[in-house]
Amino acid sequence: MAERQHRGTVVTAGLVVCVCMGAGGCSGTGAAAEDPRAFDPVEILHRAAETLVEAGSSRATTSMEMAIGGTRVTIRGEGDYNYRRQIGRLKVQLPQSPAGTDDHRPITELLAPGALFMKNRGAGVPADKWVRVDTATLSDGNLVTGGATDPYAAAELLRGTRAATYLGRSEFAGVEVRHYRGTADLTLAARHASKGVREALAAAAKGFATAEVPFDVYLDDQGRIRKIRHRFSFVNGLQKGTVAVASTTLLYDFGAPVDVRLPASKDIYAGKIAE
Repeated sequence: MAERQHRGTVVTAGLVVCVCMGAGGCSGTGAAAEDPRAFDPVEILHRAAETLVEAGSSRATTSMEMAIGGTRVTIRGEGDYNYRRQIGRLKVQLPQSPAGTDDHRPITELLAPGALFMKNRGAGVPADKWVRVDTATLSDGNLVTGGATDPYAAAELLRGTRAATYLGRSEFAGVEVRHYRGTADLTLAARHASKGVREALAAAAKGFATAEVPFDVYLDDQGRIRKIRHRFSFVNGLQKGTVAVASTTLLYDFGAPVDVRLPASKDIYAGKIAE
C-alpha cells in the first residue's frame, strides 16, 4: 500500500425507511403503496445513514479494486462497526506480490470520527505501535487511502445522491433486497453529512478527479444497506493519470456487539514513516 498521509495517494438513532415494500407489508393501501417506485429513490437513499444508526451496529466485509501499473489488484477487509459511535475495526489484507507470494501481514485499522489508526503499518513502525492519520488531511478523505471505505462514510456519501433509479428486487446472501443505482455528489454529501464525516467528505470533494460518484446499493426491507459499491476516480501523482477505484462494502449481522477501543497516546507512533 503506497501510503502518503498528507496527500492521500492510494495504497471506506435515525429514521427507519418506512416504505411498506414487503409482500403483505401494508394493508388496505393498494398496490401502489407496495411498489418502491411509488417513492422517491433519492429521498430513500438520503436516509440510509440514519437507518444504520437506528440498527446500531453490524459486521462488515470490504473489497477495493484498482489497476496499478497495468495490474488489477484487490485489497480485502473484514470487521465490525458501531454506527452510533461512528467507530469500527477492520483487518485489511493487502494483495499478493507479482510472484504470487503473500509478503504482507494484515493491517488492523480502527476507524473513528476524523481519524484512522493503523497497526502493522509497515517499515519503520514498531510492531506494538499505531499510526494515526487525520482523515481531513487526506486528499481522498480516506475513502480509498486505507484500502477500505469506512462503512459509515459509505452510507453518508448517499446523502449527496442527486439522481437514482430503482432497478427491482433481488436476493443477496439469502435476504430480499431492493437495488438502486445512482450518482452522488461529494460536495453535497459533505454539506449534509454528520459531524464526524463532514470534513473527510469535503476533502474528498476537492481531491478526487471528479466529485461525482456512481454507485449501486442494495437495501433490505428495513432500509438497511446490505451491499454498496462506489466507483471513485482520482488523480495519482505517481503515475500522472486518473485511477479508477471500485469499493464494495457488505453489511450483515446487524446488532452484533462491537467492542472497539482507540489506542492511548503512548501507543501511537510519532516517528517518521517509511514510504
